[in-house]
Amino acid sequence: MGKKGIETLVGLFVLLGLCAFAFLALKAANLGSFSSNGETYSLTARFDNIGGLKARAPVRSAGVVVGRVRSISLDPQTFQGVVEMDVDQRFQFPKDSAAKILTSGLLGDQYIGLEPGGDDQNLKSGDTVAQTQSAVVLENLIGQFMTGKAAEAGGGATAPGAAQ
Repeated sequence: MGKKGIETLVGLFVLLGLCAFAFLALKAANLGSFSSNGETYSLTARFDNIGGLKARAPVRSAGVVVGRVRSISLDPQTFQGVVEMDVDQRFQFPKDSAAKILTSGLLGDQYIGLEPGGDDQNLKSGDTVAQTQSAVVLENLIGQFMTGKAAEAGGGATAPGAAQ
């Protein structure tokens, strides 16, 4: 094989690597959803804290992706995070369903988990999910743990001169 053939193979290898890198970057950014058929309906949910939730984050039910977060905004009256999501038309959820912000793994990306309720009527496009649970922020948990331990240590000490 001549010098020209080796250069061609190296060029093809580099091109293949760039394509693989682009594919992984799209998947990591949740932009690589190639299987959307466009038949969705819109739902809204209000959360006290959305944590690190981002637009285009998956909406899952029982671990299966059933939609995507369309947009996130702040309600100026209630100061709650308003999350608008598009759910695949094939999946109809009861009116008393609950939406939770969950985390993939210990430090993974956040997503919305929809837990179906038991109502006979289903959510329609434009409805608001009434039952929500905000994101659990790891920093807040650590802070509560640390202040709790500090309070225990400080509360267990006796005053000088007190009888033991």
